[in-house]
Amino acid sequence: MRTNLSAAEARRVALAAQGFGASRPPSPGTRQLNTSLRRMSTLQIDSVNVFARSHYMPLFSRLGAYDQAQLDRLLFARRAPYVEYWAHVAAFIAAEDWGLFRFRMDELRAKYGGDDWHESNRATIDWVRSELADRGPLRPAQIERDAQRTTRGPWWDWDAVKHTLERLWLFGDVAIAGRRGFERTYGLAEQVLPAAALAAPVPRADALRELTRRAARAYGVATASDLADYWRVRDRPAMMAAIGELEDAGELVPVQVEGWTTAGRPAKAWLHTDAAIPRRIDATAILTPFDPVVWFRDRAERLFGFEYRIEIYTPAAQRRYGYYSLPVLVGDTLVGRVDLKADRASSTLRVQSAWWEHGAPAHAAERLAGELREAARWQGLERVSVSDWGDAADDLASALPEASRHPAGPPEPESLVADEPG
Repeated sequence: MRTNLSAAEARRVALAAQGFGASRPPSPGTRQLNTSLRRMSTLQIDSVNVFARSHYMPLFSRLGAYDQAQLDRLLFARRAPYVEYWAHVAAFIAAEDWGLFRFRMDELRAKYGGDDWHESNRATIDWVRSELADRGPLRPAQIERDAQRTTRGPWWDWDAVKHTLERLWLFGDVAIAGRRGFERTYGLAEQVLPAAALAAPVPRADALRELTRRAARAYGVATASDLADYWRVRDRPAMMAAIGELEDAGELVPVQVEGWTTAGRPAKAWLHTDAAIPRRIDATAILTPFDPVVWFRDRAERLFGFEYRIEIYTPAAQRRYGYYSLPVLVGDTLVGRVDLKADRASSTLRVQSAWWEHGAPAHAAERLAGELREAARWQGLERVSVSDWGDAADDLASALPEASRHPAGPPEPESLVADEPG
């Protein structure tokens, strides 16, 4: 097993582990969706919908234009095989993995279950539980119609009913039974999840070891910080213990990666024994900000030399790349970023800005143009329009001769900013 990797090899390992080492299937269906979901182990959720909601994007990045209704059935159908929990952050996990997060549910209950808010709202909490027990899964609005309206508080400006539902979800007492639009439906956990999942809580040390194993497999090669961030685990001693156990079992091999340093010294990293080291990665993809390839910004910079921040919370006049720029992968390199908007009224995919990274290859514009055509087709949009903002805009317009041009427009309205955690 290798004990040293070049920077390029580490990039290829990481991308192959995330499913970018294979060509896209001609007609991706449920089997391919499940394969990708199981490879990532979790799928982050975000409410921003300028181009496409974030949980749809990683599957498009890996598989191309798939039927979103098929993914909806996997994620939102009654007794779906996937369920939402605070995994990376708000994210989908396999329903059968609910017990892996019992330690987190217990920790959140210990942290919030006896605080001042909880104590002062026990009547509301008990009433919400009884409503769900009597009526089955409900949307907050269905409960709120019957509840006495309460004074809105500071926690995301939600009222006490919604706050209660979110807390009970974090504690594992309630699970998400689906969504209507983007509004969640909440049910008692036993109303939503298979009995086997509820009956199999995993002890903390065992859960952390299994989650570390999954993160290592999903990343291919990773530092301890990478592995901890995959599941947002803050207990570094416990993470290091889990890594040590997997190393002793022969599942992880210590490696040094060219250019990966900590405090001027080579960073400790581990290679999963199942990880492939491809000679070449020939992917083209547009990534959501919450794709595992880039969601840990320190790792994205270490792997790709790609400094990345989304700018939805940055005042418009201070934005460098655009409201919600998406990284562009060509080959095994992040070559640029594009800010996309699905203008459904005019059936147009609008490229609001386009930028190259230093050293982007000459063929990057043609590759990105093809991906934008595919993105428009996936979203049911008839045309593409490219703005004049960004050093890649003219190159991209030349590679899309059928596209129209538009001037850089006003910033996206702040109402499009995520309205819930995660």
